[in-house]
Amino acid sequence: MKLVLLSGGSGKRLWPISNDARSKQFLRVLQNNNNERESMVQRVWRQLTSVDLAQYAIIATSKSQVDMIQSQLGHTVPLSIEPERRDTFPAIALSAVYLHSIQGVSLQETLVVLPVDSYVEDNFFENVKKLEKVVMCSNADLALIGVNPTFPSEKYGYIVPQKEKKNMDFLSVSHFQEKPTQLMAEELIKQGAFWNCGIFAFKLEKIISFLVERGLPTQYHELIKQYNKLPNISFDHEVVEKCTKIVVLPYNSYWKDLGTWNTLTEEMGTKIMGKGILSRDCGNTHIVNELDIPVAVLGLSDIVVAASPDGILVTDKNESPRVKEVVQFDQRPMYEERRWGWYRVLDYTKFDNGNEVLTKRIRVKAGRNLSYQLHFKRSEVWTIISGEGEFVLNDKLSKVKAGDVLQIPRGAKHGIKANTDIEFIEVQSGSELIESDIVRIYMIWEELLNHI
Repeated sequence: MKLVLLSGGSGKRLWPISNDARSKQFLRVLQNNNNERESMVQRVWRQLTSVDLAQYAIIATSKSQVDMIQSQLGHTVPLSIEPERRDTFPAIALSAVYLHSIQGVSLQETLVVLPVDSYVEDNFFENVKKLEKVVMCSNADLALIGVNPTFPSEKYGYIVPQKEKKNMDFLSVSHFQEKPTQLMAEELIKQGAFWNCGIFAFKLEKIISFLVERGLPTQYHELIKQYNKLPNISFDHEVVEKCTKIVVLPYNSYWKDLGTWNTLTEEMGTKIMGKGILSRDCGNTHIVNELDIPVAVLGLSDIVVAASPDGILVTDKNESPRVKEVVQFDQRPMYEERRWGWYRVLDYTKFDNGNEVLTKRIRVKAGRNLSYQLHFKRSEVWTIISGEGEFVLNDKLSKVKAGDVLQIPRGAKHGIKANTDIEFIEVQSGSELIESDIVRIYMIWEELLNHI
């Protein structure tokens, strides 16, 4: 059995802590058993490791999330990387081809697809293990996990089983119902319906056959080149709706979608993250503050205050999903985690003459490095404020420490490695300050040192 964890989306309902560069699964707002903060993806990977499933898993993601995944899970996690963001079907198809052509997985192997941000107890993954046997014994096109509902939710999809119970472990699926009204949800629960938690299992050959029939490559690197030829459609619409035989494996324990502020804060373990003050008469109120200034809430209940460099949100918990309706999401991310550390935008100014100035605070973790790179449209000034490291400018190596000021002209090759955690203020100045204005020459520091 192989597992594909889908890591996509932008988590817009959790703005301003999440953005296009930092989706909800990367927010370190949960607590583990050691009272340490962890993200959803770290939690799921830890759980998979504890039940011996991580060794069979890969993560399907986009290029924009690779740094974040490697920052949180390390550089050894297998990744299937989309060349561009599309829907769930092409992401799953690319992952299937990766498993088949890169890892040599048999077409008869069972493939289980699940979200990377599932919030479940460890025993949930024991059910995931059962899916391989269910696929084999049922001879079904598709096997799902269905969660026994705890209330008539209007936000989840439902799996409706057939009335006759044909097996002690799994049930045949009659049909699906997407996001019903509360009255309809109550009726569905009476019929024995399950919440659809977005987990599918099927034989690998199902996806590979689809590609062969349409004349698409079944080699990973070739499919990447022709990725735009894959239908930009969800797995539900392209596969699930066309399957004739589907079964569902019931799950009777805890499961939750942490996609909104009201559900996420229920699992945070603390009412205040960052600098914040809650008066005693606040009830069921949470503060999540990534800024260096305090947030105070007095006498308000059932609200969330979330503050980050991207913005500030004050919302009634039940109304928090409406953030997608009122916020513009096309601005540049003001905070990003990268494989080497993180950066935070401090200021941005565009002058009448067209010149732009962007100021960032950057931290590089000890032992990590920025790529050896150059820019065509900007110059940079770095002021080291803490730590020590090595700096290369146009193939010349020097030691740097707190207090040093580094001038990087437009077109100059440059890079830095942190010997200890190192922080610096970067001031960019140029005609167009965009992330794509970068030419990476060496990613690995040792390769750079061998060159110079």
